[in-house]
Amino acid sequence: MFDEVAHAYDKTNDLLSFGQARLWRRVLTQKVDAKSGERILDIAAGTGTSSMALRSDGVEVVAADFSKGMLAEGKKRYPELEFVFADAMNLPFKDNEFDVVTMSFGLRNVQDRMKALREFLRVLKPGGRLVICEFSHVKGLLGIGYRAYLKLLLPLVSRLLSKNPAAYSYLSESIAAWPDQAELAKDITAAGFAKTKWKNLSFGVVAIHSAIREK
Repeated sequence: MFDEVAHAYDKTNDLLSFGQARLWRRVLTQKVDAKSGERILDIAAGTGTSSMALRSDGVEVVAADFSKGMLAEGKKRYPELEFVFADAMNLPFKDNEFDVVTMSFGLRNVQDRMKALREFLRVLKPGGRLVICEFSHVKGLLGIGYRAYLKLLLPLVSRLLSKNPAAYSYLSESIAAWPDQAELAKDITAAGFAKTKWKNLSFGVVAIHSAIREK
């Protein structure tokens, strides 16, 4: 599914999010706060747009994804990036290899998120940081409107914008089934992370969860 939408993926996401995707990426980059000498693993990196935002002098970024189509598109766009085919539940990296592990809009797509979170912990160095950006839950009356958008408007718009509208029907269904902010925080802590917290963006449409590996 993701192979088929790789070419227009970033542009479609910008349109469907009304430009908010760029804001979310900017906040994620600030939260990662990469420092010279650090090695960052960006999982579910797709075409590498999020990975490029994390790059700076002295910072090494590895862009990993499970979609070969996304990786192929990313390599064409950003030949300067290191792209790696990787399953989030069985990462092809050594223990204690990264200073930061980050994942944007990919954890919903993993079959066993707890297994993936434990893998993230494994490849992080002691003191390393986890930063996850994922769709979440909007509360109150605004939440009613948002859920209506996901159920009714998003599939309609995606049929006009995307060559594979089923991918965006899946998007709305997976968001609706995803745990809320507090529940995901519990999962991250249960996987072995410490100091887990989250920040809502766009009224909770998206939440950025962060945590550290203590030892």
